Amino acid sequence: MSLEPEGSNRLLRDVLARPGNETCADCGNPEPDWASLTLGVFVCQACSLLHRSIPHISRVKSVQDTWDASEVELMATTGNNAAKAKYEQTVPAFYYRPTHSDCKMLREQWIRAKYERNEFEFIEKQEPYSAGYRDGFLWKRGRDNGQFLSRKFILSEREGALKYFNKQDVSEARDPKALMKIETLNATFQPAKIGNPCGLQITYLKDNSTRNIFVYHSDAKEMVDWFNAIRAARFHYLQVAFPGASDEELVPKLTRNFMKEGFMEKTGPKHTEGFKKRWFTMDDRRLMYFKDPLDAYARGEVFIGSKENSYTVLSGLPSSTQGHHWNHGITIVTPDRKFLFACETEAEQRDWIAAFQRVINRPMRPQEYAVEAHFKHKP
Repeated sequence: MSLEPEGSNRLLRDVLARPGNETCADCGNPEPDWASLTLGVFVCQACSLLHRSIPHISRVKSVQDTWDASEVELMATTGNNAAKAKYEQTVPAFYYRPTHSDCKMLREQWIRAKYERNEFEFIEKQEPYSAGYRDGFLWKRGRDNGQFLSRKFILSEREGALKYFNKQDVSEARDPKALMKIETLNATFQPAKIGNPCGLQITYLKDNSTRNIFVYHSDAKEMVDWFNAIRAARFHYLQVAFPGASDEELVPKLTRNFMKEGFMEKTGPKHTEGFKKRWFTMDDRRLMYFKDPLDAYARGEVFIGSKENSYTVLSGLPSSTQGHHWNHGITIVTPDRKFLFACETEAEQRDWIAAFQRVINRPMRPQEYAVEAHFKHKP
């Protein structure tokens, strides 16, 4: 039988109010307004669209619709907590759980991994990213002409490195084109920047300077498996490096998204040069600037310390400043000098200042003093 709309709404509201059902089962967004009738979970609208891509597994319905008594009963007997206990029972600590702010591809693969492939009910299905070794071909952006070329990549936890080779047959190529130590490796999905829904930006330190590599794979699962394999290798490296640390302490260090990216204008150390438009990336305490967003190397890097160490950020530029086309200035004061930037809009200025302030408000960790010292002694 069908419930009256009022009865349907009342019963569904009761079920929605239960612990676990107040946030999306897949991305954690508050106040989910859709549900999967076949899985018994409440999800947000964005995740409901991804559930539609697996119609053989999940059938979704808005909580605003009229519901049958049997449908409400299914939601009441399952719910988000019970579904998570089943579908997420063996999620590895290193595995990335997307939030609503992550890219569509990453969220869709999380949903497919849980409900379609049942990766977290059967541990053997996690082998592609938990084995400590992975090899395969990825499309990598070339430094010279910007074309993406097929390159062989090998991730070896035992060797502590991710490598790639220019030759298709690795046996012919004695040395890798790049050797990226797991110690400084980072990976972050950048579909808009790279121009591919599976675009991944890999960074590592080479002579204590950041190097960027941009890759993608046509198969979304393959790309997410690579991402989680990198996280797994980082996790096991950090377990050895910090033997007393808990999983909760290590997981935030596995990979990181950039705090802020975008164009600003900058001038040189003497503040007499004209301002030049550059692409800036705020990666933890490293502010890097590039001529092009997809450059392999930064033109320069600035270390942003903490307020306890005399770092501050100010809105505006010194009154004598000339040569900037954009009117919304930012001054970063460090113990050694001032860095002057200009933003195109007031909103961008506000966002950059907020990002700088978050970093400056955070006390420096012991290892960050060594990084600061390196920046000070750069030629």
